Amino acid sequence: MHPADAVPRQGRARPPLRRRSLRRWSVRHAHGLARFYRGFARLLRAAHPLFARLGYARLEAPAAAIEQAVKATLFDCRMCGQCVLSATGLACPTNCPKGLRNGPCGGVRADGSCEVHPAMPCVWVEAYAGALAMRAGPPLGATLPPLDHRRAGMSSWLQEARGDAAS
Repeated sequence: MHPADAVPRQGRARPPLRRRSLRRWSVRHAHGLARFYRGFARLLRAAHPLFARLGYARLEAPAAAIEQAVKATLFDCRMCGQCVLSATGLACPTNCPKGLRNGPCGGVRADGSCEVHPAMPCVWVEAYAGALAMRAGPPLGATLPPLDHRRAGMSSWLQEARGDAAS
Protein backbone atom coordinates (compact mmCIF):
# COMPACT_ATOMS: atom_id res chain seq x y z
CA MET A 1 0.00 0.00 0.00
CA HIS A 2 1.29 3.46 -0.86
CA PRO A 3 1.75 5.62 2.25
CA ALA A 4 -0.62 8.25 0.86
CA ASP A 5 -3.39 5.62 0.74
CA ALA A 6 -3.27 5.19 4.51
CA VAL A 7 -3.56 8.92 5.26
CA PRO A 8 -6.98 10.56 5.34
CA ARG A 9 -7.36 13.25 2.71
CA GLN A 10 -8.21 16.09 5.06
CA GLY A 11 -8.27 19.06 2.70
CA ARG A 12 -10.69 17.48 0.23
CA ALA A 13 -14.27 18.68 0.43
CA ARG A 14 -17.05 16.14 0.49
CA PRO A 15 -19.22 15.91 -2.62
CA PRO A 16 -22.48 17.85 -2.68
CA LEU A 17 -25.52 15.94 -1.51
CA ARG A 18 -26.89 15.78 -5.07
CA ARG A 19 -23.81 13.87 -6.21
CA ARG A 20 -24.02 11.48 -3.27
CA SER A 21 -27.65 10.75 -4.12
CA LEU A 22 -26.65 9.90 -7.70
CA ARG A 23 -23.93 7.63 -6.33
CA ARG A 24 -26.58 5.81 -4.30
CA TRP A 25 -28.80 5.56 -7.40
CA SER A 26 -25.88 4.04 -9.32
CA VAL A 27 -25.27 1.47 -6.59
CA ARG A 28 -28.98 0.53 -6.51
CA HIS A 29 -28.91 0.08 -10.30
CA ALA A 30 -25.54 -1.67 -10.37
CA HIS A 31 -26.84 -4.69 -12.29
CA GLY A 32 -28.02 -2.71 -15.31
CA LEU A 33 -25.07 -0.30 -15.24
CA ALA A 34 -22.58 -3.18 -15.04
CA ARG A 35 -24.28 -4.83 -17.99
CA PHE A 36 -24.07 -1.57 -19.95
CA TYR A 37 -20.39 -1.21 -19.08
CA ARG A 38 -19.54 -4.72 -20.27
CA GLY A 39 -20.92 -3.76 -23.69
CA PHE A 40 -19.14 -0.40 -23.55
CA ALA A 41 -15.84 -2.14 -22.69
CA ARG A 42 -16.25 -4.42 -25.72
CA LEU A 43 -16.81 -1.32 -27.85
CA LEU A 44 -13.68 0.32 -26.40
CA ARG A 45 -11.56 -2.77 -27.12
CA ALA A 46 -12.96 -2.92 -30.66
CA ALA A 47 -11.94 0.73 -31.14
CA HIS A 48 -8.31 -0.02 -30.23
CA PRO A 49 -7.04 0.02 -33.86
CA LEU A 50 -8.64 3.42 -34.45
CA PHE A 51 -7.40 4.80 -31.13
CA ALA A 52 -3.88 3.48 -31.84
CA ARG A 53 -3.90 5.15 -35.25
CA LEU A 54 -5.06 8.47 -33.76
CA GLY A 55 -2.58 8.12 -30.90
CA TYR A 56 -3.46 7.35 -27.31
CA ALA A 57 -1.42 10.31 -26.08
CA ARG A 58 -3.47 12.66 -28.24
CA LEU A 59 -6.74 11.15 -27.01
CA GLU A 60 -5.84 11.17 -23.30
CA ALA A 61 -6.99 14.71 -22.39
CA PRO A 62 -10.39 14.66 -24.16
CA ALA A 63 -11.12 11.08 -23.08
CA ALA A 64 -10.23 11.87 -19.45
CA ALA A 65 -12.45 14.96 -19.49
CA ILE A 66 -15.45 13.03 -20.83
CA GLU A 67 -14.80 10.12 -18.47
CA GLN A 68 -14.57 12.43 -15.48
CA ALA A 69 -17.83 14.18 -16.38
CA VAL A 70 -19.68 10.86 -16.63
CA LYS A 71 -18.09 9.03 -13.72
CA ALA A 72 -18.04 11.99 -11.33
CA THR A 73 -21.77 12.42 -11.89
CA LEU A 74 -22.74 8.76 -11.57
CA PHE A 75 -20.16 7.36 -9.14
CA ASP A 76 -18.55 10.40 -7.49
CA CYS A 77 -15.34 9.27 -9.20
CA ARG A 78 -12.02 10.83 -8.19
CA MET A 79 -10.27 9.79 -11.47
CA CYS A 80 -7.59 7.57 -9.97
CA GLY A 81 -6.83 6.23 -13.45
CA GLN A 82 -7.26 2.62 -12.33
CA CYS A 83 -10.98 2.10 -12.16
CA VAL A 84 -12.18 -0.83 -10.05
CA LEU A 85 -15.89 0.00 -10.04
CA SER A 86 -16.75 -3.40 -11.49
CA ALA A 87 -15.03 -5.07 -8.53
CA THR A 88 -16.62 -2.85 -5.88
CA GLY A 89 -20.33 -2.96 -6.72
CA LEU A 90 -20.04 0.37 -8.59
CA ALA A 91 -19.11 2.18 -5.37
CA CYS A 92 -15.85 4.06 -5.93
CA PRO A 93 -13.40 3.17 -3.13
CA THR A 94 -11.52 6.47 -3.59
CA ASN A 95 -14.42 8.13 -1.77
CA CYS A 96 -13.31 6.53 1.48
CA PRO A 97 -11.93 9.35 3.66
CA LYS A 98 -9.23 6.98 4.88
CA GLY A 99 -8.34 5.96 1.33
CA LEU A 100 -9.05 2.28 1.94
CA ARG A 101 -9.18 0.33 -1.30
CA ASN A 102 -9.74 -3.23 -0.07
CA GLY A 103 -12.55 -3.06 2.45
CA PRO A 104 -13.95 -1.18 5.40
CA CYS A 105 -11.79 0.09 8.23
CA GLY A 106 -13.73 -1.48 11.06
CA GLY A 107 -15.08 1.88 12.17
CA VAL A 108 -18.34 1.61 10.27
CA ARG A 109 -21.14 2.83 12.51
CA ALA A 110 -24.14 0.63 13.30
CA ASP A 111 -26.29 2.63 10.86
CA GLY A 112 -23.77 1.98 8.03
CA SER A 113 -22.29 5.49 8.08
CA CYS A 114 -18.63 6.43 7.98
CA GLU A 115 -16.82 7.01 11.27
CA VAL A 116 -14.92 9.98 9.79
CA HIS A 117 -17.90 11.65 8.08
CA PRO A 118 -21.04 10.44 9.94
CA ALA A 119 -23.39 12.05 7.41
CA MET A 120 -21.86 9.92 4.63
CA PRO A 121 -22.65 6.22 4.17
CA CYS A 122 -19.59 3.96 4.31
CA VAL A 123 -18.29 3.39 0.80
CA TRP A 124 -17.85 -0.30 1.57
CA VAL A 125 -21.43 -0.72 2.83
CA GLU A 126 -22.49 0.75 -0.53
CA ALA A 127 -20.04 -1.57 -2.33
CA TYR A 128 -21.61 -4.59 -0.67
CA ALA A 129 -25.12 -3.43 -1.65
CA GLY A 130 -23.92 -2.82 -5.21
CA ALA A 131 -22.30 -6.25 -5.41
CA LEU A 132 -25.58 -7.84 -4.32
CA ALA A 133 -27.42 -5.83 -6.98
CA MET A 134 -24.92 -6.92 -9.64
CA ARG A 135 -25.72 -10.57 -8.84
CA ALA A 136 -23.03 -11.97 -11.13
CA GLY A 137 -20.44 -9.44 -10.02
CA PRO A 138 -17.00 -10.40 -8.78
CA PRO A 139 -16.67 -11.21 -5.08
CA LEU A 140 -15.78 -8.31 -2.82
CA GLY A 141 -13.14 -10.47 -1.14
CA ALA A 142 -10.71 -10.12 -4.06
CA THR A 143 -7.67 -8.01 -3.19
CA LEU A 144 -7.42 -4.96 -5.39
CA PRO A 145 -4.04 -3.76 -6.62
CA PRO A 146 -2.57 -0.70 -4.90
CA LEU A 147 -3.02 2.66 -6.58
CA ASP A 148 -0.34 3.94 -8.90
CA HIS A 149 -0.65 7.63 -8.11
CA ARG A 150 1.13 8.55 -11.35
CA ARG A 151 -2.08 7.54 -13.22
CA ALA A 152 -4.30 10.00 -11.31
CA GLY A 153 -6.43 12.02 -13.71
CA MET A 154 -5.82 9.64 -16.63
CA SER A 155 -8.52 7.78 -18.53
CA SER A 156 -9.17 4.22 -17.47
CA TRP A 157 -11.39 3.90 -20.57
CA LEU A 158 -8.33 4.24 -22.80
CA GLN A 159 -6.56 1.71 -20.62
CA GLU A 160 -9.50 -0.65 -21.24
CA ALA A 161 -9.27 0.00 -24.99
CA ARG A 162 -5.60 -0.99 -24.96
CA GLY A 163 -6.56 -4.18 -23.13
CA ASP A 164 -4.53 -3.55 -19.98
CA ALA A 165 -7.26 -2.52 -17.55
CA ALA A 166 -6.91 -3.26 -13.85
CA SER A 167 -10.18 -5.15 -13.65
